Amino acid sequence: MDPVAAKFIAAGIACLGMGLAAIAVGTIFGNFLSGALRNPSAADGQFPRAFIGAALAEGLGIFSFVVALILLFVV
Repeated sequence: MDPVAAKFIAAGIACLGMGLAAIAVGTIFGNFLSGALRNPSAADGQFPRAFIGAALAEGLGIFSFVVALILLFVV
């Protein structure tokens, strides 16, 4: 296999983490909204935890993007 083609394939596989992070953020806020509609009095206590979870998921997405850029332009 051509090394350039392998580099593009590896970067594409690394980019899967960005899509999975987007799915994770949607799941986090969807579950938060479902729980907030069931128990509105507990929603205020869970809101910061939802943001922390979303920030961690987005951080992993950004990390996978950085890995893809490193694979494309450095390796």
